[in-house]
Parts: sequence; structure tokens; C-alpha cells
Amino acid sequence: MAGKRRFDDPCGVARALGVVGERWALLVVRELLLGPKRFTELSRGLPGLSQNVLSQRLRELEESGVVRKRRLGPPVSATAYELTELGALLDPVLISLATFGSRLPLPSAETPMSADAFVLALRTTFDPDASKTKRDGTFELRLDDDVFRASIQDGTFKVARGIATAPDAVITGSVAAVRAVVFGGRPLTEGARPSTEGGRSLTEEVQVSGDRRAAERFVRLFPRPATVTG
Repeated sequence: MAGKRRFDDPCGVARALGVVGERWALLVVRELLLGPKRFTELSRGLPGLSQNVLSQRLRELEESGVVRKRRLGPPVSATAYELTELGALLDPVLISLATFGSRLPLPSAETPMSADAFVLALRTTFDPDASKTKRDGTFELRLDDDVFRASIQDGTFKVARGIATAPDAVITGSVAAVRAVVFGGRPLTEGARPSTEGGRSLTEEVQVSGDRRAAERFVRLFPRPATVTG
């Protein structure tokens, strides 16, 4: 791994940064927290990252034992990347970083948020105290081209990639639309802000099937933290 920056320091933090301290490295890990992804899926989740740099980061993470390749299939045979047991140890690290970052101002020019980044935000902002006053439930989130199963039980929020079995409600919409409902306080009948296309005003809706009241309760369990400024 010639060219990578190293710290002449035996501290565990310094040794960790020698592996995941390069720009984009932890964001690549973020995209793999919920399961394996193909290169094209990783690239789609990180639109600001060139494919050359993504290949380099994957190669470095693979050489460090954080990421490995695996073969997917059937029915589709393809190569994907997934976290190793060592890489999975970064899960609480990213949760802590996301908790810290959620209290910082948003960038003035926001790029689209990936489905995995949005799910990480849900994990970061979940309010267990509020959930105890509401009924438990199982939900399916269909965000753009991704599907996640989420559950609330005894004040605990769990989410993973995949289809839910007999969910109380299915919430479908783009990441931007569902994010506007969860963190922007918009009603479930609408999502992202209206836009204009060909002189026609559009409002992207978030669709709900199943128990609508359960879905309403679910989207209000993730209060946005107050922003801390300098």
C-alpha cells in the first residue's frame, strides 16, 4: 500500500487511521454496513467519488482486511464487496461519527443522500424513549432501488437490507421524499419540496400500504438533533 499516510504512533487510534483515515474510506465502509454491494451500487451511493478513486479505496481496504470480495448468485452471478469481521467492528464507530455529524450544519449545496446513509441517520436519531409510548411494529422501507426491513421492539430499533415478513406497513418513496417526511416534518401524503418540470408543479409523494397509523408513528420516532454552531 505504497503512498498511504502512516502515523509513527503505536496508539490504536493512529493505527486505525492508517487504515481508514484516507478520504472516502469510511464512506465506502458506510455503504457496506448493511450488506454486500456490487461496484456499480457502491458508485451510485457515492456520487461525488470517481470510479478510479473508489477502486483504489476498495483495493486498500481489501489489503488491510477490512473488505473482501464475494460472489453473488444465483440468479445473478456477480462480484460484490462486503465487510470482513474486522470491518464490521467499524459499525459503532460510524454510528458515533454520525451522531456527532448530525449536530453540525448541513452543507449549503447538498448532494443526494444514499439509501444506506439515510438508514444510518435513522439509526443515529432513533428515540427509544418515544418508541416506548407507542406500539412495536415491523416495517418495510422501499427507498429508490433499495429495500430494508425495520422493526421496533421494546425500545430497540433494528434495520437490515431485505424484504420484511408480514410488515405492519410498507413505506415507499425516494430517499429525498422519505427524508423530508422523517426529518422535515412533512405529512406522509407528500415528500420532497415541489419542483417544476415543463411548467408543471410536482410534489413527490410517499406511499404507504398497510397500517397507516403505524407508519405515522414510525416516521415520528427519529427527531432531528439541534444544530450546534461555532
